[in-house]
Amino acid sequence: MEWVDLGEGARYALEPSFLDQAAADRAMSALQAELSFTQGLVRIFGRDIPEPRLTAYYGEPGTNYRYSGHERRPLPFGPTLSELRNLVEGRCAQPFNAVLANLYRDGRDSMGFHRDNEPELGPDPAIASLSLGATRIFILKQKGAPPIRIPLGHGSLLFMNGQVQARHHHGVPKTKQEVGPRINLTFRRVIHSTGSSSTEA
Repeated sequence: MEWVDLGEGARYALEPSFLDQAAADRAMSALQAELSFTQGLVRIFGRDIPEPRLTAYYGEPGTNYRYSGHERRPLPFGPTLSELRNLVEGRCAQPFNAVLANLYRDGRDSMGFHRDNEPELGPDPAIASLSLGATRIFILKQKGAPPIRIPLGHGSLLFMNGQVQARHHHGVPKTKQEVGPRINLTFRRVIHSTGSSSTEA
């Protein structure tokens, strides 16, 4: 993988054709049938509002994960997710025990700017993002620097590690363009669960 150095220990790598067209098509079709997407809630200024996309959380036992004010309990990995996890782990040389799946139904669905810096992920978490379906623009931004716009297409793999989550926010904005559905799998490693004695974020 070719790395882009963002400075101060932050870096990312993009592999636009991690899965070829046929493999990406198969994965997209299988995941649409296997994943149990629901519309979750996010807590903003003390109020719960629906997320602007559908999500599903999968993981090994003991990988409860809390973000946006709500705890996610993992569903077990199915065959397609397990196969994709093995491929991603091999490419990134990084073990992952959980994945948050996002379904962007059209251009009105989005991901607000945030950092994946929850205590459950430990310091300097590594996040691998596999995209299937419609191309959407992923934006990395840091205060005082121009935003970095990264098109994530069908079969692409984005890997972020080091200080990316500590120093940068990222998100997927809405678009007025006509775009089809997109499934995004963000693989991560939960170090300790919110069900343990750890402090919840």
